[in-house]
Amino acid sequence: QVQLVESGGGLVQAGGSLRLSCAASGSIRTNNAMAWARLAPGKQRELVAVISSGGTTNYADSVKGRFTISRDNAKNTVYLQMNSLKPEDTAVYYCNVGAWTVLVAGRGAYWGQGTQVTVSS
Repeated sequence: QVQLVESGGGLVQAGGSLRLSCAASGSIRTNNAMAWARLAPGKQRELVAVISSGGTTNYADSVKGRFTISRDNAKNTVYLQMNSLKPEDTAVYYCNVGAWTVLVAGRGAYWGQGTQVTVSS
């Protein structure tokens, strides 16, 4: 069973930065893609970014140019560097691991505890 632990969230002012981390353990395949999604109160889950095992990335239009996803395959860890944060980025952020096509389509299940990001105006 895969275990996912997100960390790095916090409270920041608009324009600030945070770096999120997600450590995966268990039955992880080296060629799995990894992704970040977020859930804000009253809104549907939104796919934020996906990265393949080879480093190919995909971003939501709402974060493109501000967020950067990266990974350390040796550590089975994915990161999300978030710059120029906006109040609308406020959400609980979750990570996931799986097939690229599934994650990019937004069909992956995000079931962990997540990490809270709050951006004040």
